[in-house]
Amino acid sequence: MPDMNTAATINGVVIDDTFAEAFPMSGTAIQVTADSEKWALEAARSFTGFATSVIACGCEAGIDRIVPPEESRDGRPGMRILLFSMDRAGVVKQLGTRLGQCILTSPSSACYADLAGESEIDLGSAIRYFADGWQISKKFGDKHFWRMPVMEGEFLCEAKTGITSQGVGGGNLLFLARGSRQALAAAEAAVEAMRAVPDVIMPFPGGIVRSGSKVGGKYKGMMASTNDAYCPTLKGVTPSALGPEIGSVLEIVIDGLSADAVAEAMRAGLKAAVDLGPDEGALRIGAGNYGGNLGPHHFHLKDILP
Repeated sequence: MPDMNTAATINGVVIDDTFAEAFPMSGTAIQVTADSEKWALEAARSFTGFATSVIACGCEAGIDRIVPPEESRDGRPGMRILLFSMDRAGVVKQLGTRLGQCILTSPSSACYADLAGESEIDLGSAIRYFADGWQISKKFGDKHFWRMPVMEGEFLCEAKTGITSQGVGGGNLLFLARGSRQALAAAEAAVEAMRAVPDVIMPFPGGIVRSGSKVGGKYKGMMASTNDAYCPTLKGVTPSALGPEIGSVLEIVIDGLSADAVAEAMRAGLKAAVDLGPDEGALRIGAGNYGGNLGPHHFHLKDILP
């Protein structure tokens, strides 16, 4: 149960004296381009589908930012995608599978490395055999690419991309409001602000999760179950973290390539929700943790106050 003491009250919004507990993750970044922003986005959305939580999805992935043609690797519209898993093997498996099923298949797409990590993992090299012997290895300067014939024409993909073990998953903020409209407004404002921070993603739908979880549950084999302490309908029948004024809670989960990136995103989201105020947004802002016993990264809200 989080410490319910108040760290601060800013613009009428109470900030709990608590912390978000996050975990080490391995992560990578790729850049996907296409003939139009529409098709770059389609490829990126397909790649990042069903990637909200390692609990069931095997990875957590999302779009970091839109890459304009003047900044992209090939002068076309692009998307930068981040992908995280609990270890290197998880990143390798998910990257190769999603690349082959979601980017190779997408019209006009190309794919490039977008992280100078501690080491490298296969990107195009993971799927080159799909070309059935017709694949061509090309080097331009110090960059290695694979050219693979497809029915549309050709798929160009960089051979490898970087991977880091310094990723952090599970940074989070909880928005406690009078009702669902206000909770959603606070969370939406926070997500919009967080999207301006580089090297982070919010992997849940639209960046927001309504079904926050706790570790385990009463049923055998459950890795996670509903966070009953924050369910408004369970006040009075479970040890609740909610006062009588709270009618709805939403959460944002943040993954980043570094702890600093996660902290900066949390700071930006906290400020955006606080600026909205308690009438239109959150009455309180908290964070989820497990008493500090599971994850080594502790993001104390009092340390990131706007």
